[in-house]
Amino acid sequence: MSHEQIVHDDHNTAVWLAFKEGNWDAYTQLYNQYFKILNNYGHKFTRDVNVIEDAIHDLFIRLWTNRAGLGNPASVKNYLFKSLRSIIFRKLQSKSRFVDLEDEAEHNFPFEISFDHQLMADEEEQELQKKIKFHVKALPARQQEIIYLRFYEGLAYDEIADIMEINISSAYKLIYKAFDNLQDVLKTSKLAIVLALYSCFCVNNH
Repeated sequence: MSHEQIVHDDHNTAVWLAFKEGNWDAYTQLYNQYFKILNNYGHKFTRDVNVIEDAIHDLFIRLWTNRAGLGNPASVKNYLFKSLRSIIFRKLQSKSRFVDLEDEAEHNFPFEISFDHQLMADEEEQELQKKIKFHVKALPARQQEIIYLRFYEGLAYDEIADIMEINISSAYKLIYKAFDNLQDVLKTSKLAIVLALYSCFCVNNH
């Protein structure tokens, strides 16, 4: 973790503690800082804007209502991700659109990979990244999600495991399964795939 990230995390912890003490300005600061990030994450599970916005609003209402009993998470963002994920799944279930996460083939996890700011080293790299973009969308849902969290959000495996409510070993197995699937269709090394994923995702530039 860089010095800049540590300072940022320390600042968020201070805001979180102030919010827990009933500071309304700190609460609105959390909302304004994380709304866009949470909204983006919500779109990985449903394209229903109303469900996503309702889930975010529910999350922040619950935060304020239950602030006195909340703990102090190591990462505020990860805590909010995990909470939003749970709320969205419950809302989708209540609308009879919920699909069990164990059924990876059916659950939808749409997201886009951005190349806008990338300078391609050569045509071969560019072609591989295009193929990555295409084939990642064909992966089972949880494999797509873990690639999103790992390469787009830049999260560590323990953070991913917490958000996805799996153990760290399962997180490693899940992403290596995704690499295996990509390797099968791309006919290239896992290292090349990992490097291409790092290149074609905009890592945590929120």
